[in-house]
Amino acid sequence: MRHTALTRRGFLGLGAALGGAAALGTAGGTARAAGPRRDTWPTTLHLPNGFHPAGIGLGRAPYAYFGSLLNGAIYRVSLATGEGKVLNPGPGEGHNAVGLQVDRHGRLFVAGGWGRVVTVMDAATGAVLRTYRVGTTGTAVDHVVVTARAAWFTDAFNGLLFGVPFGPRGELPAQDGIITLPLSGDWVQGTPEQITATGISETPDKRALLVVNASAHGGTLFRVDPADGKARRVDLGGLKLPTTNGIAVRGRMLYAPRQYDLAVLRMDRAGESGRLVQEVTDPRFDAPCAVGVYGNRLYLPNSQFPLNPTPDTRYTAVAIPVPE
Repeated sequence: MRHTALTRRGFLGLGAALGGAAALGTAGGTARAAGPRRDTWPTTLHLPNGFHPAGIGLGRAPYAYFGSLLNGAIYRVSLATGEGKVLNPGPGEGHNAVGLQVDRHGRLFVAGGWGRVVTVMDAATGAVLRTYRVGTTGTAVDHVVVTARAAWFTDAFNGLLFGVPFGPRGELPAQDGIITLPLSGDWVQGTPEQITATGISETPDKRALLVVNASAHGGTLFRVDPADGKARRVDLGGLKLPTTNGIAVRGRMLYAPRQYDLAVLRMDRAGESGRLVQEVTDPRFDAPCAVGVYGNRLYLPNSQFPLNPTPDTRYTAVAIPVPE
């Protein structure tokens, strides 16, 4: 399986130069993903040819949401039937939709990549509810996690997080309410050509954020205080995450795709340390770029990176049982 770290040039190539390709219509041993037991839902989800996904959004309803790196389109698939439709066609060629997440109000939060835009949509209709301009020149809004108080987004290149805070009843803020949070403490920012901050999730105790740093120390994880941006390196027992993008946490377990497999880690409650318990492989994996949890399944979209997409390139997401 290909193992290639994504650089600024690579991200640019996916999001802009290839825009015309989109045509919509170690410890713990290795475990192999087994098929579902009594579940009749499909285990492979088919996306439109040429779509090029980079993330996955899952909420309470049985739907998966995918964004296109090539034109910012949003595709929704029924987990029960595998049937899908374009929920929103996106802004057009050269725009990105990277990380996605659904909140309890049925809103879809979309990281806009190089467009420096955070978009909030109605997850049922695809209607745009709000857009926010974030960051600085060179910002690429990468992945997102929705917490009880805010939606938090990573900036792949500038050592920043962006927060969309919620009102008492979940109200969205005005543009001037957006939080720009510089990362400090132990945080190590890569060179201008290196993607640094990628995936983001909450600690098991939900008091802090976990942010993947794909360049520091060969690829690792940092615990970030959302109040001040102070980051501390998480002790992963030597595990490296150089190709990890979207991550997910459920309970004490953290799931981290590594382009060629899925690392499963057991974290302490505060998110200060974690240990590898399984490395899950599956013959259907083709550079999985993110992971989401629904019920007793994990869903992983295949990016096929570094394969350059064409209008005929087929893209899928695969479902595996939650590792025990």
